[in-house]
Amino acid sequence: MAEERPSVKGGRAAASATASVEELSASAFQKYLGGMDYPAGKGDLISHARKNDAPDAVIEVLQKFDDRQYQSAADVSKEFGKAK
Repeated sequence: MAEERPSVKGGRAAASATASVEELSASAFQKYLGGMDYPAGKGDLISHARKNDAPDAVIEVLQKFDDRQYQSAADVSKEFGKAK
C-alpha cells in the first residue's frame, strides 16, 4: 500500500504541474514563487519560478504580467487575477 500512495501523489502532482492556465489556482501559482524577495520585477518573478521548476502554465501567466515592480506576494496575487 505504501508503494501505491507515492505514485498516486506523484500522478496528481504531475497532472497539476502540467495544468493549463485556466486550471491554475492562485495557491498553486504562488507555490512556485515561495521564498521570493520583494520588491521584484517581472523578470525576477519569471527567473525565480523557473528556478523552482514551475510548469509552463505558471511561466505563461507571469509573461502576461505588467513590466513593473511588485511589492509583495499579495501584489503578485492581484496581478495573477488580472493576467489569468
